[in-house]
Amino acid sequence: MTENAAWLGRDARKARKEGMPAVTRRQRERLADMVTHARTASPYYRALYHGLPERVEDPTLLPVTDKKTLMGHFDDWATDRAITYEKVRAFTDDSDRIGQRFLGKHMVATTSGTSGRRGLFVLDDRYMDVGAALTSRALASWLGPAGLLRAAAQGGRFAQLVATGGHYVGFAAYSRTLLAGGWRSKLLRALPVHTPMPQLVAELNDYRPAFIIGYASTIMLLTAEQEAGRLRINPVLVQPAGETMTTDDTDRIARAFRTTVRAMYSATECTYLSHSCAHGWYHVNSDWAVLEPVDADHRPTPPGQFSHTVLISNLANRVQPFLRYDLGDSVMLRPDPCPCGNPLPAIRVQGRSGDILTFPTRSADPVQLAPLAFGTLFDRTPGVELFQVEQTAPSTLRVRLLPAAGADPDRVWQTAHLELTHLLADNELDHVTIQRAEEPPRQAAGGKYRTVIPFDPSDTRL
Repeated sequence: MTENAAWLGRDARKARKEGMPAVTRRQRERLADMVTHARTASPYYRALYHGLPERVEDPTLLPVTDKKTLMGHFDDWATDRAITYEKVRAFTDDSDRIGQRFLGKHMVATTSGTSGRRGLFVLDDRYMDVGAALTSRALASWLGPAGLLRAAAQGGRFAQLVATGGHYVGFAAYSRTLLAGGWRSKLLRALPVHTPMPQLVAELNDYRPAFIIGYASTIMLLTAEQEAGRLRINPVLVQPAGETMTTDDTDRIARAFRTTVRAMYSATECTYLSHSCAHGWYHVNSDWAVLEPVDADHRPTPPGQFSHTVLISNLANRVQPFLRYDLGDSVMLRPDPCPCGNPLPAIRVQGRSGDILTFPTRSADPVQLAPLAFGTLFDRTPGVELFQVEQTAPSTLRVRLLPAAGADPDRVWQTAHLELTHLLADNELDHVTIQRAEEPPRQAAGGKYRTVIPFDPSDTRL
């Protein structure tokens, strides 16, 4: 069997057509193969898996890993023994090498650190080819033959709203495609998320993309521009990524652009992890990934309940295996079949466990508020285009607002402040101070807006 791009595409379609027994069989076989490869070629995994059965098809037999631990064992983690932390860091420090092949073979991607420790990740061709195959499978499912023909009639152009200037996975993959040349490179354009909105709108109006992919918060800003009539495009698909969205958000995007909206829940560690359906559930690509919702002790969380965190296993990337990797998100596995008809496991994402705000109280027990509480609050506040709540002290919240075009900033603030005061009071947190920030919401280096930022006593900016 040769796992070239064409074979991967055929196999992805075949697995989906054959249903969950075929998907589960592939998952077991690929997990066993990845574990064998990791313990054979990686000194770190060889030591970690000492004493485990010779063949492992059950992920729960494996110890849990995380970004901090793997980065701390970087040189021993890689299965390509020519890879070292110093070499990768030197490569990523050079912006002229974005998209080039590290050691002549691999792609390198960094994470911005918005969800914790900065990551340096080495991704092989197999990983990239699997991602392309699963994306093609999702596009065919989302659009059908008629939608794909309409996209082709519009030129098939992709607009990627990405963070540029660094080795972030979206921009690195885009740069790699441009360097490779060919027909794909002519259909892609990367637009920096830091571009001033009037300029970004003008470029999109000129480019007229059939597909828009980008950070959810940036797409929401563009949605407001489309509603106002300044942005005038007719995409076949809008695909928010990188940040979780509410169904109200996706409905608003669909109305503004009169198009299909589908999201993806993924990470640099597994870019193809899942794709959403028409009912707002993310379906896990379980033929090439394992996703385990777990509690704080890494025991399985029952379907229908949100987990403390989630463990993922990437079954494609052999050069730096991610196996039972703690991603830090709170997810819920759907307990019944999804009405969309997709048999792949369906999940909802609540938000990163690290983004939950914890407040001291007058009693012994602290109170925690999830990001969703703030999201729904500001969603129903008229005139709010973008918000960011930062816990600058244990009992202090600093609120950054970007009002919608034409909205009165003072009136928006008064409404938001009242709603936030009620939320805190309802949770017996009326002692928490609310501050109005003069500055707008801050973007992290990777281009994302963190809507909720927990208190960090080590942050010297505070």
